[in-house]
Amino acid sequence: MDLRVAVFASGGGSNFQALVERARQYRVAFLVCNRPRAGALERAKNLNIPAYILAPRIFGDENLYADAVLDLLHKENIGLIALAGYLSKIPARIIGEFQGRILNIHPALLPRFGGKGFYGSRVHRAVLEANETVSGATVHFVDEDYDTGPILLQKKVPVLADDTPDSLAARVLRVEHDLFPEAIHLIAQGRVQIQDRHVTIHSPADDH
Repeated sequence: MDLRVAVFASGGGSNFQALVERARQYRVAFLVCNRPRAGALERAKNLNIPAYILAPRIFGDENLYADAVLDLLHKENIGLIALAGYLSKIPARIIGEFQGRILNIHPALLPRFGGKGFYGSRVHRAVLEANETVSGATVHFVDEDYDTGPILLQKKVPVLADDTPDSLAARVLRVEHDLFPEAIHLIAQGRVQIQDRHVTIHSPADDH
């Protein structure tokens, strides 16, 4: 049976769409969005993927929000959560229950240019202001701090002399569209192991 994945997104949803269209040995069961006008919702409609608007501010209480999310995840037999530009912090209760089963995509080479407040164009602007020659994308497991969980995959993207935050963002995003589905495919194959915050990717022939 394919791994069932819930995707959480807040913005345009291009990573969400890439996860749906490039799925192998996993299936995107539904989208969770915290913004009623997010472009990801329109993509979900076009892709015939169920979508739910859930956010802490809607419930007015983090525990009620966590209850609603966990109820949905359990009801739909979700094995993995994929954060694809989701800008609400995941409550500790959800992280605890889905330990090692929540992935995030970040538009830089962590641990650099990560942490609270580093998202979207802010990341790319900071990379350019630091005069970096290389940036990239990171897929990592989620823990209770921002962008500090064990790293699963990374891919480099060169920073060009005439780059702007927008042009760098566009090239990094293209890499993200390949990297995120690849990471989830590895998990769906049972090839990923986490031990003492260290990630091992086994070859297909390895015994687990």
